[in-house]
Amino acid sequence: MNIAAESAINLTTTITAQEACAIQPRAIGTAVLSVRPGKAGQTRIGDLRQSGSLKLVFPRTFRADIETVLVNTAGGITGGDYFAADFDVQRGATLTVTTQAAERAYQAQPGTAGRVQTDIDVQSDAQLHWLPQELILFERSALRRRLAINLAAEARLLMVEPVIFGRVAMGEALRHINFQDRITITRAGKPLYIDAVHLRGDATAHLARNAIANGAGAMASLVLVRPDAAAQLAPIRAALPDTAGASLIADDTLVMRQLAADGYELRRALLPILDRLTDNALPTSWRL
Repeated sequence: MNIAAESAINLTTTITAQEACAIQPRAIGTAVLSVRPGKAGQTRIGDLRQSGSLKLVFPRTFRADIETVLVNTAGGITGGDYFAADFDVQRGATLTVTTQAAERAYQAQPGTAGRVQTDIDVQSDAQLHWLPQELILFERSALRRRLAINLAAEARLLMVEPVIFGRVAMGEALRHINFQDRITITRAGKPLYIDAVHLRGDATAHLARNAIANGAGAMASLVLVRPDAAAQLAPIRAALPDTAGASLIADDTLVMRQLAADGYELRRALLPILDRLTDNALPTSWRL
């Protein structure tokens, strides 16, 4: 071994936690997709761009709409990661967006947070099914997530966002996390639905409070904007467990919130409702 190599091996350098974070490799991914109407009522891709650790996969279906699967090739989200997606559903088109599997927010380095932001425009006479699978939060995860959906006056939407606060079967408890989540839906430029969650510190203790979640370890939010929303209210309420509720906030807008003990119970109650609202066309990845 030469002297230069030996010196390099024996050299010890002290760096701060912030400096260590700065030199860590980070996952960055972006995706842009627009869809437009084609011949015979078929939806076609208008524009597609993707880069980094975020990919869009288009499974073959026998429906007129386009289904795309968001794939995070980094395998999860940790501090400093950044993912951004932009979708445009043009007049007369129908788009379904889902994920390959449950997304995972892993432990982050001190002082860092992963960021996920999604912007969606749905034009008149267009329809979007936003159906990601569960987000699983791990101990010491730090994540800032934002979903903004802009609907035209005659646009239709089905949106679900499930979150799991640690895996109960693995005995996980979230004693130190920082989770900021914001969903904004506007219609014709006016606010229709705004929801925000900010959990910092001991989330397990916070969710154990009776007035918060009464010990629930999983949650799902669902929004349906469709002319038949009022007709769906009674059958959805009949299918819900005692830890969930649904209401109309407009004649054509139904909102639902579900709490569950764990991810299994959440999915068991959620799947029949999603099957109903998608006319049994829920993406196959939800069945795997």
